[in-house]
Amino acid sequence: MGCWATGFSFGHLRAQSRVSVFLTMILLFTYVFYCLTGCCDLTPSPLYERQTFRNKLSSEELRGNASRQGSVDGAAEEEDTKRAPSDSSNLSMANSFGSKEFPQAIIIGVKKGGTRALLEFLRVHPDVRAVGAEPHFFDRFYDKGLEWYRNLMPRTLEGQITMEKTPSYFVTREAPARVFAMSRHTKLIVVVRDPVTRAVSDYTQTLSKNPGLPSFQNLVFKNSTTGLIDTSWSAVRIGIYAKHLENWLRYFPLSRLLFVSGERLVTDPAGEMGRVQDFLGLKRVVTNKHFYFNQTKGFPCLKKPEGSSRPRCLGKSKGRAHPQIPSEVLLRLRDFYRPFNLKLYQMTGQNFGWE
Repeated sequence: MGCWATGFSFGHLRAQSRVSVFLTMILLFTYVFYCLTGCCDLTPSPLYERQTFRNKLSSEELRGNASRQGSVDGAAEEEDTKRAPSDSSNLSMANSFGSKEFPQAIIIGVKKGGTRALLEFLRVHPDVRAVGAEPHFFDRFYDKGLEWYRNLMPRTLEGQITMEKTPSYFVTREAPARVFAMSRHTKLIVVVRDPVTRAVSDYTQTLSKNPGLPSFQNLVFKNSTTGLIDTSWSAVRIGIYAKHLENWLRYFPLSRLLFVSGERLVTDPAGEMGRVQDFLGLKRVVTNKHFYFNQTKGFPCLKKPEGSSRPRCLGKSKGRAHPQIPSEVLLRLRDFYRPFNLKLYQMTGQNFGWE
């Protein structure tokens, strides 16, 4: 009877041992499996590493949103807005990733040269993130401080560049020193256009807001008898490009500036965009396939994006019909600009063909 009880106890223990080994093996294999899949990391990764991982996951989505956000509606803002941009905006889920940086490139001029078109063409590129409204930081709101300025910028991921455009910077005396103080490595883009045509376009825009404005010829001359040009009128002063460029070259080497032809931006947008993308160190993504010529407006528009019902053209404020200006007035103005144009060609090494 005692022997039977002892045998029973040993058999019972052996059975328990086999069950314990089996359970241990299951737990061991489970542990190894979870470790191999990274689920049992004993030390949590730092916040910035987790953020970087999430950034990578959302990179393609955000790059796609960047190009979609570049669409232009019919009420695109005028190039010379006087209202300070707001630094508070409703960010989408994708925009919560990345960081706000100072712009690596700025379109600094010129008014009525084609800066809005250039910015909208650039925003098609997935590696460009740009402010929509003109910040006017370096000419009007500098006292608000650099942090205010940076908060206006969109969030960017690694490999993307931040941009803004404010055409009045080019003619603002203090702007070069202020941009240089932010970063001497900033790339500067200037869209230039035949100064005579630009002056008429500038006048046309002002006339649309103030129908009681004196005639172009009354404003352009100090004395209509002598034909002395009034350089104090901003529509004339802006077109003296060489004089304004001298101010910028006191702080930035010529290699930091790119001069875009406003005329070629209309006749060959893909060609000019190729130069701009090369200057910014971007892959040539924006090409001929993105454009078509709008006969009504008289300038190129972006073809409709996939999933959109219409193409993307600049608003009604762009492409206005110019008033009739007496030819002798335009000839006198052209004679006035000629030496300044030749000096610009010499300074930049580019002939814009305005003669």
